[in-house]
Amino acid sequence: MNRFALVVSDVDGTLVTGEKVLTRRAIEAVHRLGEAGIGFSICSSRPPFGLSMVTRPLALGLPFGAFNGAAIAAPDLDLLSANRLSRQAARRAVELLEDEGVEVWLFTARAWFLRNPLGDRVAHEIRTIATGPTEVHSFEEHLDDASKIVGASSDLEKVARCEELGRAALGALATVARSQPYYVDFTPPGTHKGLLIAFLSQRLGISPQQIAVLGDMENDLEMFKRAGFSIAMGNAAPEVKAAAGATTLSNEEDGFALAIEREILGMDRHGGGHT
Repeated sequence: MNRFALVVSDVDGTLVTGEKVLTRRAIEAVHRLGEAGIGFSICSSRPPFGLSMVTRPLALGLPFGAFNGAAIAAPDLDLLSANRLSRQAARRAVELLEDEGVEVWLFTARAWFLRNPLGDRVAHEIRTIATGPTEVHSFEEHLDDASKIVGASSDLEKVARCEELGRAALGALATVARSQPYYVDFTPPGTHKGLLIAFLSQRLGISPQQIAVLGDMENDLEMFKRAGFSIAMGNAAPEVKAAAGATTLSNEEDGFALAIEREILGMDRHGGGHT
C-alpha cells in the first residue's frame, strides 16, 4: 500500500520553472502518481483562470486551490468556494500599496484589473497566467468582488516593507503574505493554502497524514503544517526549508519531479541529487 494517497503542490517556484515552463519530466512524474493510485492537485496564489496552462497538460482531475486558498475550483474552473475581501479591507490595501509606490492589481474570480498596464512586472504576470488585465481609472467599483489585492514591484525590499505594513494596518481584516519575493498578496482573513488540504482530505475521505505537499515560499507553510509530509524546493526561503520534512533540488533543476520520484514513489533515479 502506498504511504501517500495525495500530493498537493505549489505552482510558481515549485511545479514550474522560473520561465513558467512545465517540464516534460514534471508532467511524467504526475502521470506516474496516477499510475500508482496517488491523487494530485495544486494550490497557488494565481487566480483560477490563470492555472489552466497547468491543469490541462496534467489532466488534473481533482479540485485545486487559487488565491492562496481563498478559492477552490473544479478542473473545469467552476468555483466550488470563493471568499472575498471586505470593501473596507480592499480599499485599505489599495491605499497602502499606492502610498508605498508599488503597482496595485485587483483580482476577482473572473478578471484582473489594474491602473497602469505598463507597470512593473505586468508583462511577467501576463506570461504567467496567460490572461491580459483590464485597465481601470479607479478600483472603486470592483472592491466588493476582490478576492486578492497584489502589490507588485522589482524592489524586493519595498515589497517586504509592504507586507509588514499591511499586516500592521489591516490586522484581522486580511491575510497578508508574499507569494513571490516581488509580490505581496492581500487575501480574505482566515484563508490560506492549508484550507485545500482540509477540503481534499474530507472530499476524498483520507487523513491529512496521507497527504504530501511541496512548496517554496512562506505562503506554503500552512500546507506544510496540515499535511503529513512536506518537501521544500532547493530555491525555497530558509524558513520554508526549516519547516519541511525533506528538501529537493530547485525548480530550475526539476526538483519537483525528483521529489516525486524519490520521496513519494521511492524511485532511484541516477544523475539527480537530494539533500
